[in-house]
Amino acid sequence: MSQQVESTDIKKKVLSTGIRVGTQVKTKFMKPFITKASPEGLYMLDLDITLEKIKTAAKFINRLGTDKLIVCSGRQYANTPIEKFCEMLDSKKLLGRFLPGTLTNPSLPYYIEPKLVLISDPQVDEQAVIEATNAGIPIIGISNTDNITSKLDVVIPANNRGRKALATVYWLLVRQILIERGELKEEDPMKYEIDDFETKITEEEIE
Repeated sequence: MSQQVESTDIKKKVLSTGIRVGTQVKTKFMKPFITKASPEGLYMLDLDITLEKIKTAAKFINRLGTDKLIVCSGRQYANTPIEKFCEMLDSKKLLGRFLPGTLTNPSLPYYIEPKLVLISDPQVDEQAVIEATNAGIPIIGISNTDNITSKLDVVIPANNRGRKALATVYWLLVRQILIERGELKEEDPMKYEIDDFETKITEEEIE
């Protein structure tokens, strides 16, 4: 199957997930990734650029090793996507509040020295960004139209608020990492589908 057909298939698969639906705010950092505003006034991200950036991030992660990567998020909807990502790639996860000193204070029991940090939102995960920057650790960040990305080394422009969108970004990233490694062919199905990466909402949360 040619790359062209393949990327069209993947685009079709992910278009309905809201991956490219941004917010009503755009920062100067995110302007290059925005195509237009929707009738509702939401800025839309360029899916082609998102897929390209996922490839860039996958190469970067593979170069340093998935076992040297920590994936952090203070955003609840990112929990399941990150758990699946780490299960499949043997990376370390830090979910919930990022404890100060995790990357900068060697005397703390929970101190770690990753080679790379992946975050779901530069705003929510600001503490991780600050510490990784101070420790000289490169950062890959999923960023929405309203994010400030000046401290990120690789920006993955995507909706980082929606459950389905977050599941999709992490699913695409795992898939690309496995393809780059030669462990998965472009046309092969993944062990998990996007739905498996999605954080499920309990009944109480809906009310």
